[in-house]
Amino acid sequence: MPIERFTISLDRRLAAEFDALIRARGYVNRSEAVRDLLRQRIERERLARDAAPYCVGCLSYVYDHQERDLAERLTALAHAHHDLVISATHAHLDHASCMETVILRGRTGAVRAFADAVIAERGVRHGSLNLVPVEAGAARHGHFHARPKS
Repeated sequence: MPIERFTISLDRRLAAEFDALIRARGYVNRSEAVRDLLRQRIERERLARDAAPYCVGCLSYVYDHQERDLAERLTALAHAHHDLVISATHAHLDHASCMETVILRGRTGAVRAFADAVIAERGVRHGSLNLVPVEAGAARHGHFHARPKS
C-alpha cells in the first residue's frame, strides 16, 4: 500500500508529552503512534454513527460465582448466541469472583445486545466491551473472514 506523508505542527509541550506517551507505550517512532491514534478514532466514529455493520469484539466481565444459577444463566446465554461466540476464557480470581473473556464476531448490533444482556445479569459486577469494526464476508472455502476496516 502506498504511503502518503504529511506534516503536523505541535507546540513543544504537546510534542514532549506525546513523545513521553509513545515511549511509555513502546512505539519506536511517532508515525506508528499517529497511525494507531487515527485508526482508533476512525473506528470509534464508525461505531458511533452505526457505519460498522460487522465487528469482532472482546467482552470481559467479573461475576460472583456464588450468585444463584448465574454460571448456568451465563452459559445458556452464550449457547443461545453460539453464532456470535468464538471462544471464552474463564479465570478464578478468588473464592467468590470469576472473570470471563468472550471473543465475539458478527453483526455489531447483535454483539452489543449480547454484551448488554451478559453485563445486566444479576451478579455480574463489572463488564466491558471492546469492538473493532470489520469488513465481513464468506470465503470461497466455507468460513467467515473478518478484515479490520482501517
